[in-house]
Amino acid sequence: MATGHADPQRRERILAATLDHIADEGVAGVSHRKVAARATVPLGSMTYHFTGIDHLLREAFTLFADHIVAVFEEHLEHADDPDQAREAVTDLIHALSEGPRRDLILSQELYTLAARRPEYRELTHAWMGRSRRLLERHFDPDTARQLDALIEGLTLHRALDGAPQGRELTRQAVGRITAATATA
Repeated sequence: MATGHADPQRRERILAATLDHIADEGVAGVSHRKVAARATVPLGSMTYHFTGIDHLLREAFTLFADHIVAVFEEHLEHADDPDQAREAVTDLIHALSEGPRRDLILSQELYTLAARRPEYRELTHAWMGRSRRLLERHFDPDTARQLDALIEGLTLHRALDGAPQGRELTRQAVGRITAATATA
């Protein structure tokens, strides 16, 4: 196997393998040995790059949060007026709920950790803050907070429902929360 110098992407592969493992088996199944095998790296690489499992999980979930924030940004960045912003939020909800199942599972695993452990609550608070700032480009702070919760809730409901609500119902829900509050 390559040394760290000849394998500059090793740390990133470990983080990706950690997220893949969590998506397949849950946080409870994460171990240095399992992640190293999945990432095809020597076991010693785990402790070289991460001080322990918590450090590994925090870094992996930070990478995941960055990914979700990028999805938010991708959908919201081109909205130039309140109607476009509402449509962008509707698109975002459908993209998240119809997107990779892996993202839904990872979100729920992180929320479960955050419900139990303060250091993961801090990570989710930072993630929510970033999402809300993107929404605040188009809506006032209180509306952005409500909209962020709506996005999370509708994404989960649509993803798990055998017959998810259609786009028009999503559009109506976004419209109700954002009525007369858009700042763009």
